[in-house]
Amino acid sequence: MTNGLLVFQSDFGNSDGAVSAMHGVANSVQFSLSIYEITHQIPQYNIWEASYRLLQAIGYWPKGTVFISIVDPGVGSDRLSIVAKTKDDHYIVTPDNGTLTHVQQFIQITEVREIDETKNRLPNSGESHTFHGRDIFAYTAARLSAGVISFEEVGPALDPAKIVTLPLKHARLQDETIFGHVDIIDRPFGNIWTNISRTQFNQLGQSYGDALEVSIVTDGRTIYNNIMTYGRSFADLHIGEPLVYVNSLDNIGIAINQGSFADAYRIGTGTNWEVIIRKAPRITYD
Repeated sequence: MTNGLLVFQSDFGNSDGAVSAMHGVANSVQFSLSIYEITHQIPQYNIWEASYRLLQAIGYWPKGTVFISIVDPGVGSDRLSIVAKTKDDHYIVTPDNGTLTHVQQFIQITEVREIDETKNRLPNSGESHTFHGRDIFAYTAARLSAGVISFEEVGPALDPAKIVTLPLKHARLQDETIFGHVDIIDRPFGNIWTNISRTQFNQLGQSYGDALEVSIVTDGRTIYNNIMTYGRSFADLHIGEPLVYVNSLDNIGIAINQGSFADAYRIGTGTNWEVIIRKAPRITYD
């Protein structure tokens, strides 16, 4: 059962009226809905980041919350418009284009329904094919959140195992070295958030203050290789020093204290940006 909370994310930015138009549609369905945002600053067309931001936020909202995720480079094509229900009773209204990758992997989607646009589309919008965020997703999500329609009335059921997902790799430990990748950039700070969990990292047996060798490789090129400190927080190091730390999602982050690691080394995101962490080699002098 939904609870009247509606949470948006998109790559629309806030420089024009697109977000306001979606809010207007939602309020026209029911004025008492509580409307919030994850972000509208996802880089344009970046489905991977949309997927990650959902995972980052969704678990902290009450059961029954309806999320709308719109990063939709295929708008107007034959890609499906869907509503997914998670095992924790959250609902996500989105194009079926990979946006649900992280939620499917780390939370689990139990039911999916294709939006029946003959019933769940903003009236008099049938000739518009480029703003489904307003005409289909915001309208359907608001009706679902307000209880105007049930989840079953969204449209026909689909197999959750057949939704579109992006390639996803897991971090691994091999010969006292952890191999992971850059999941996301922690904007606006520019910290690197990896897919290496704290529990995996702990298998290296490191303590706060220990030195680590960190490499970042993409497409066979080593972008970064250096020794840095494992810190409890940024305050453990001097300004400008690099560190490895545990981020707010209980995964390993890489940062420069009061600087942007991502901008300094032009780091990207995704499975082709590999992060390699090992104990720093001991240096002995004869």
